Formats: sequence, C-alpha cells, structure tokens
Amino acid sequence: MRVFNFAAGPAALPLEVLEQVGAELTDWQSGGMSVMEISHRSKAFIAVAEEAESDLRDLLAIPASYKVLFLQGGASGQFAAIPLNLAAADSTVDYVNTGNWSKKALTEAKRYCAQVNVVADAAADGYNSVPDESLWKRSGNAAYLHYTPNETIGGVAFPHIPQSDAVPLVADYSSSILSGPLDVSRFGLIYAGAQKNIGPSGLCVVIVREDLLGKARTITPSIWDYRQMAADGSMSNTPPTFSWYMAGLVFKWLKRQGGLAAMGARNLDKAEALYAAIDGSGFYRNPVRPNCRSIMNVPFTLLKPELDKAFLAAAKEAGLTNLEGHRSVGGMRASIYNAMPPEGVAALISFMQEFERRHG
Repeated sequence: MRVFNFAAGPAALPLEVLEQVGAELTDWQSGGMSVMEISHRSKAFIAVAEEAESDLRDLLAIPASYKVLFLQGGASGQFAAIPLNLAAADSTVDYVNTGNWSKKALTEAKRYCAQVNVVADAAADGYNSVPDESLWKRSGNAAYLHYTPNETIGGVAFPHIPQSDAVPLVADYSSSILSGPLDVSRFGLIYAGAQKNIGPSGLCVVIVREDLLGKARTITPSIWDYRQMAADGSMSNTPPTFSWYMAGLVFKWLKRQGGLAAMGARNLDKAEALYAAIDGSGFYRNPVRPNCRSIMNVPFTLLKPELDKAFLAAAKEAGLTNLEGHRSVGGMRASIYNAMPPEGVAALISFMQEFERRHG
C-alpha cells in the first residue's frame, strides 16, 4: 500500500513517474536493457539529457545567457564548488545565515575564502525568521552574496528575493526549486539538490550565468569547474545517469500539471490549509514568523511533547510516514513538496484533529 510520505529528503516522487520508471526499468525504449545500463555517451542517453535540460529551461524560463549543469556531489558539494569557482582565495564573500544549511554553506566557504562576512544572522531569533534586509551589513566588495531561500529543517523561507545590485546573487534552492515560478535572471547562480522536488538523490542542478564561468581557481577539481563541465555537457566523467533520466521524467510531469504557476498555486493551497489547522488548534504550534513560513517544510510541536512517540506511531499506522522533526530541533515536520498530493495534506489534517480530540 502506498503511504503519504512526508520525508524531507530523499522525498516522495510523483506516483505517475514511478510507475513509468517501473514499466521501463528492465527494457527501456525496447532496447532490452535498463536506462541504467547504457552508455552516457550514447545517442539515446544524450537525447535524454538534452531533453531534460530543454524542459527545465521551459519550466523556469531560463535565459539563454545561463548554463544548466547536472552535477554530482549534491548541494553540499556546491558549498565548496561555489567559492572555488566564483571567488579568489583573498576574496570577501557575503552570506546570510538563516539556519542549518546556510550555516553549513558559510562554514565550508571559510575553508576557501579569506573573509566570510555574515551579513545577517537569525540565530538570536532561534532561526524562526528572516532578518530584515534593511539591517544587513554587506561588505561592499563581495565576490558574491549567498543565501538559502528555504531552510528545510527550520521551515523558514524568504518572502522575497534579496537585492544584490552588481554582486552576483547565489541561492541554494534545494528544497524549493520548481515549487512555483522563479525569476532566474535575478541570480548569478542557483543550485539545488535533486532529492526533494527534482528526482532521486545523487544529482545537483546548477544554473549559472555565463559571465561567471572561467573564474575557477587552478585547484578546483575539473568535475566542479563550471566552465569545464559546461563545455563537456556535464559529462566530463560518468554522470548520475539514472537520476538525470528520472529528473527528466519529473520535468515532463510538472509540465503536464500545468507548469510552475499551477504547481505554485497548488503548493500554496496545501500549505495554507496545514498552517490554518495548526494555528486554529490549541494543541499544535508552528514557531516560524508567519511572513517567513515555508510552503515546503512545515515544522510543528505538540502541546504535550510526551505524546510525540504516540503521535508518530499512530500516524504511521494511518499511512502518514516520516513526520519526525529533524534531530536538531525535535517535534514534527511535514514536508509537502510537489509530489505530495492535496489528499495527503487533507489526510494529515484530519489525523491531527482526531489525535487532538483524543489527547487534548
């Protein structure tokens, strides 16, 4: 029986896509082989790769002046690749710290840059809001400005795209990419691990403006040199072909759903319904400031924390899985990415209301 999987990542994938993968798994395109068994340099797979990039460009309306790369190493690999490609060793780089993943990114950057300037830090607020942009302390000479639009663990999301002027804006969109329309032209570089809204883990999509290519330090590994990977079609080495193939299927699924405008409206409806259930209850609580709440990751706590285990056990019995909060914060977390149908959120709300009725 299929469950409603609220995992933060690797996350649920569209059932329609999984069924197609299952049907094609041992005999892809009537070739007598799985797509996992063919050469990445074959005409058949190159066609898959090119079509996936084309569909992603259509979905996000990516300008022609940007390169799209399909890389290994996940988003965490990009924590190192970004400073190595965009900043000299003696450079200053600006980072906004709004939670676990932005903190990891800036910590990694300190290994490669002389000065990592934290322009704003939400730690004092318990990472429950986005610092007011008017109070940010920008360095003035930064090689780039990095931020995390959606913090998966804390459920904090930027309500707007920050201003960056002439400084390239770099964003980790791992947990919110493709959840709604996005103006790519506002950014110097966008990167996103695949395992939330794109496909299986093992793949990271990088969208980088062409004028930022060719600045990599000589110590940069060739598989993370953006110019080299762009020149080689992301195939300087054997890429994660199965993840790439599945990402392409997800892109087509998104287009069949009506594109990112339709997906964004659906995601907003799901999130608003869940937040309304939490806010309207005396039993559940979400700690994030309302104007900074994520529509992808919804953390919440119970009025009686001693009931956490009972809640999770009963939820699993009801077919609602992976609702545990991250180990660093506890409580619960419902990740409601693109593949989570509205029916899943409705089932969770109904379960929460019944659990409160029994235990409140």
